[in-house]
Amino acid sequence: MDQELARFLGRAEALLGRLEPLLPEQPQPIDWQVTQAARWQALPGRGGALVPIDHPQRMVLDDLFGIDRAKAALERNTRQFLAGAPANDALLWGSRGTGKSSLVKALLTRHAPDGLRLIEVDKDHLVELPQIIAAVRDLPQRFVVFCDDLSFGADEPAYKALKVALDGSLAGGRDNLLIYATSNRRHLLPEYQEENALTRHVGEEIHFAEAVEEKIALSERFGLWLAFHSFDQERYLDIVRHWLRRLGCDDAPDRWREAALRWALTRGSRSGRSALQFARDHAGRRRLGEP
Repeated sequence: MDQELARFLGRAEALLGRLEPLLPEQPQPIDWQVTQAARWQALPGRGGALVPIDHPQRMVLDDLFGIDRAKAALERNTRQFLAGAPANDALLWGSRGTGKSSLVKALLTRHAPDGLRLIEVDKDHLVELPQIIAAVRDLPQRFVVFCDDLSFGADEPAYKALKVALDGSLAGGRDNLLIYATSNRRHLLPEYQEENALTRHVGEEIHFAEAVEEKIALSERFGLWLAFHSFDQERYLDIVRHWLRRLGCDDAPDRWREAALRWALTRGSRSGRSALQFARDHAGRRRLGEP
């Protein structure tokens, strides 16, 4: 019997030895003195772990135009957080390409020397927020969990996990962590015309007013709401001018104005993103000597 057991254990050990190289490597602990940003990455069979972002995208606050009120509010909230003063989770919502994500990245650029660190979390991994909070709870740095382009249905597990994290649970313990999220939707969930109908129920929902309140409940858990709207024509052109100068192209407006407006028209958006994309295209053409 002992020999059979020994043979079985030997075969099991050999099998594990063959399987081990196929398993993903466990990430090494992050040195947050050096690392400024990380992302939460799912590991098959091992839950998830924080993985360093070696070269986070660098944005500069002074490059962000047309969002002065939101920029000042979020920068002030972040300074409060870094000082250990009360601060709020923040929802940045509004038109695409208006600088929501860039603002969060620019705050990291400015305040990383002050101890700010960024953790990027995909919407599908929000259910693992308790693990993320636990992973950084006892560290001296101050962390912002950044969830970009957030929107989901009320029945998704991530929706409920985020509600619990924002409202606080009995476990608590996130004094050194805030959540900043961006979304094109103010309430993060789809809304329908029939929800405004003056009826007593919508579809199978009898108490539809309560269902609407449920949709609003998540966004209201963010203490700071910041709205981002499309730019008017002159503001859009101001942003184009800024980026052309930053890219070393000092053309007079009569060389690029009409082309910039056509560029925005074809994309259906006068946004900061469109302005930067046009400026790259125009400056690159000029550098090659093309009209």
